[in-house]
Amino acid sequence: MKKIITQVGEKLRANEYKLTPQRQIILEVMLENKDKHLSAEDVYILVKRKAPDIGLATVYRTLELFLEHEIVHSVNFGDGRKRYEYGDSTEGHHHHHAICLRCGKILEINEDLLEELEKQVSKDYGFTVLDHELKIFGHCSECK
Repeated sequence: MKKIITQVGEKLRANEYKLTPQRQIILEVMLENKDKHLSAEDVYILVKRKAPDIGLATVYRTLELFLEHEIVHSVNFGDGRKRYEYGDSTEGHHHHHAICLRCGKILEINEDLLEELEKQVSKDYGFTVLDHELKIFGHCSECK
Protein backbone atom coordinates (compact mmCIF):
# COMPACT_ATOMS: atom_id res chain seq x y z
CA MET A 1 0.00 0.00 0.00
CA LYS A 2 2.88 2.37 0.77
CA LYS A 3 4.19 2.01 -2.77
CA ILE A 4 0.82 2.97 -4.25
CA ILE A 5 0.47 5.93 -1.88
CA THR A 6 3.91 7.14 -2.95
CA GLN A 7 3.01 6.75 -6.64
CA VAL A 8 -0.26 8.63 -6.18
CA GLY A 9 1.59 11.41 -4.34
CA GLU A 10 4.05 11.70 -7.22
CA LYS A 11 1.24 11.73 -9.78
CA LEU A 12 -0.59 14.50 -7.95
CA ARG A 13 2.60 16.55 -7.49
CA ALA A 14 3.33 16.22 -11.23
CA ASN A 15 -0.04 17.89 -11.79
CA GLU A 16 0.57 20.59 -9.16
CA TYR A 17 -1.53 19.01 -6.41
CA LYS A 18 -0.53 17.62 -3.03
CA LEU A 19 -1.39 14.36 -1.33
CA THR A 20 -2.68 16.01 1.83
CA PRO A 21 -3.27 13.92 4.97
CA GLN A 22 -7.02 13.98 4.22
CA ARG A 23 -6.50 12.80 0.65
CA GLN A 24 -4.17 10.07 1.87
CA ILE A 25 -6.80 8.74 4.29
CA ILE A 26 -9.38 8.71 1.49
CA LEU A 27 -6.89 6.89 -0.75
CA GLU A 28 -6.20 4.35 2.02
CA VAL A 29 -9.95 3.67 2.33
CA MET A 30 -10.17 3.13 -1.43
CA LEU A 31 -7.19 0.76 -1.35
CA GLU A 32 -8.59 -1.17 1.63
CA ASN A 33 -11.85 -1.64 -0.28
CA LYS A 34 -10.45 -2.33 -3.76
CA ASP A 35 -13.01 -5.08 -4.35
CA LYS A 36 -16.01 -2.84 -3.60
CA HIS A 37 -17.97 -0.28 -5.57
CA LEU A 38 -18.22 2.61 -3.13
CA SER A 39 -20.38 5.71 -3.41
CA ALA A 40 -19.00 8.96 -2.02
CA GLU A 41 -21.27 8.45 0.98
CA ASP A 42 -19.86 4.93 1.53
CA VAL A 43 -16.32 6.33 1.41
CA TYR A 44 -17.32 9.09 3.83
CA ILE A 45 -18.66 6.59 6.37
CA LEU A 46 -15.42 4.58 6.20
CA VAL A 47 -13.24 7.70 6.36
CA LYS A 48 -15.11 8.97 9.45
CA ARG A 49 -13.92 5.90 11.36
CA LYS A 50 -10.31 6.89 10.74
CA ALA A 51 -10.61 10.68 10.75
CA PRO A 52 -13.85 12.11 12.17
CA ASP A 53 -12.85 15.65 11.18
CA ILE A 54 -12.98 14.95 7.41
CA GLY A 55 -16.23 16.22 5.91
CA LEU A 56 -18.40 14.85 3.12
CA ALA A 57 -17.47 17.78 0.83
CA THR A 58 -13.78 16.88 1.19
CA VAL A 59 -14.55 13.28 0.24
CA TYR A 60 -16.51 14.40 -2.85
CA ARG A 61 -13.79 16.83 -3.97
CA THR A 62 -11.03 14.27 -3.40
CA LEU A 63 -12.83 11.51 -5.31
CA GLU A 64 -13.38 13.87 -8.25
CA LEU A 65 -9.70 14.91 -8.12
CA PHE A 66 -8.68 11.23 -8.10
CA LEU A 67 -11.07 10.59 -10.98
CA GLU A 68 -9.64 13.48 -12.98
CA HIS A 69 -6.11 12.11 -12.50
CA GLU A 70 -7.12 8.49 -13.22
CA ILE A 71 -6.38 7.26 -9.71
CA VAL A 72 -9.93 5.96 -9.40
CA HIS A 73 -12.61 5.37 -11.98
CA SER A 74 -16.34 5.70 -11.61
CA VAL A 75 -19.24 3.50 -12.60
CA ASN A 76 -22.96 4.21 -12.68
CA PHE A 77 -25.15 1.15 -12.28
CA GLY A 78 -28.32 2.93 -13.36
CA ASP A 79 -29.51 3.81 -9.86
CA GLY A 80 -28.39 7.43 -9.99
CA ARG A 81 -25.40 6.92 -7.68
CA LYS A 82 -21.85 7.23 -8.94
CA ARG A 83 -19.63 4.51 -7.52
CA TYR A 84 -15.85 4.64 -7.34
CA GLU A 85 -13.20 1.95 -7.60
CA TYR A 86 -9.47 2.28 -7.16
CA GLY A 87 -7.71 1.58 -10.41
CA ASP A 88 -5.58 3.33 -12.95
CA SER A 89 -7.40 3.36 -16.30
CA THR A 90 -4.05 3.20 -18.08
CA GLU A 91 -3.64 -0.37 -16.77
CA GLY A 92 -5.96 -1.69 -19.48
CA HIS A 93 -9.65 -2.33 -19.73
CA HIS A 94 -11.81 -2.22 -16.69
CA HIS A 95 -13.65 -5.30 -15.62
CA HIS A 96 -17.34 -5.59 -16.37
CA HIS A 97 -20.32 -5.90 -14.05
CA ALA A 98 -23.41 -8.06 -13.68
CA ILE A 99 -26.02 -6.23 -11.60
CA CYS A 100 -28.94 -7.95 -9.87
CA LEU A 101 -32.12 -5.92 -10.33
CA ARG A 102 -33.72 -7.42 -7.20
CA CYS A 103 -31.12 -7.26 -4.45
CA GLY A 104 -28.59 -4.88 -6.02
CA LYS A 105 -25.67 -7.33 -5.80
CA ILE A 106 -22.84 -6.43 -8.17
CA LEU A 107 -20.70 -9.21 -9.60
CA GLU A 108 -17.39 -8.44 -11.25
CA ILE A 109 -16.78 -10.09 -14.61
CA ASN A 110 -13.07 -10.17 -15.34
CA GLU A 111 -13.21 -11.82 -18.75
CA ASP A 112 -12.82 -9.32 -21.56
CA LEU A 113 -14.71 -10.72 -24.52
CA LEU A 114 -15.12 -7.42 -26.34
CA GLU A 115 -11.66 -7.14 -27.86
CA GLU A 116 -12.82 -8.65 -31.18
CA LEU A 117 -15.69 -6.17 -31.31
CA GLU A 118 -13.26 -3.31 -30.67
CA LYS A 119 -11.04 -4.48 -33.53
CA GLN A 120 -14.05 -4.68 -35.84
CA VAL A 121 -15.27 -1.20 -34.86
CA SER A 122 -11.77 0.15 -35.45
CA LYS A 123 -11.50 -1.50 -38.84
CA ASP A 124 -15.03 -0.79 -40.12
CA TYR A 125 -15.45 2.75 -38.81
CA GLY A 126 -11.90 4.06 -38.42
CA PHE A 127 -12.70 4.61 -34.74
CA THR A 128 -9.91 4.50 -32.16
CA VAL A 129 -11.27 2.62 -29.15
CA LEU A 130 -9.70 3.72 -25.86
CA ASP A 131 -11.89 1.78 -23.47
CA HIS A 132 -15.27 0.19 -23.01
CA GLU A 133 -17.67 -0.68 -20.23
CA LEU A 134 -20.22 -3.47 -20.07
CA LYS A 135 -23.09 -3.78 -17.58
CA ILE A 136 -25.32 -6.83 -17.61
CA PHE A 137 -28.63 -6.54 -15.75
CA GLY A 138 -30.59 -9.52 -14.46
CA HIS A 139 -31.09 -11.65 -11.38
CA CYS A 140 -28.35 -13.25 -9.28
CA SER A 141 -28.41 -16.92 -8.29
CA GLU A 142 -30.04 -16.11 -4.92
CA CYS A 143 -32.83 -14.00 -6.47
CA LYS A 144 -33.83 -16.00 -9.54
